[in-house]
Amino acid sequence: MKRRDFIKLVGGAAAGWSFAAHGEQGERMRRVAILVPATLGDPAWQARVGAFLQGVGQSGWNIGRNLQVDTRWATTNAVEIRRHAAELAGLAPDAILAGGTSAFGPLLQATRTVPIVFTIVFDPVGAGYVASLARPGGNATGFMNFEYGISAKWLELLKEIAPGVTRVAVLRDTAQSFTTSVCF
Repeated sequence: MKRRDFIKLVGGAAAGWSFAAHGEQGERMRRVAILVPATLGDPAWQARVGAFLQGVGQSGWNIGRNLQVDTRWATTNAVEIRRHAAELAGLAPDAILAGGTSAFGPLLQATRTVPIVFTIVFDPVGAGYVASLARPGGNATGFMNFEYGISAKWLELLKEIAPGVTRVAVLRDTAQSFTTSVCF
């Protein structure tokens, strides 16, 4: 399966998974797992999972007919996330959707064979999750919030917007790859 075809499956509301025979009776049931690092009642994650399921449905997949979706709401507890990651990997799904960095790391530890698509992961190359953005390698691919390589462009735009700024500092907690603050 090509990487771009795989990304179509888990890309959110516009997601799709294109197989030649989808929709036919007697077709093999596909299995997708979702690991969410939030509680079931979290409205933001409910919307994200709902958009994914809607996109899958719009692409011709029917939950219960040709697709089984196993979702685990792991809260933000690291122990629970690792437990659910191991459980989902053990189900041997066709693909796993990892919601965020806190879900993605434990899934990579749980399996190196099941394809994992990540969303909302900050700097997957810098964290060592993938080899590169162009060719991630291994069993993982996905989406990140922004590309750190454009940081110089942000500074350039800042100088255009506020030419009087003479000092800029970037504060970053290396223990948490998602925290960056800019100070003037």
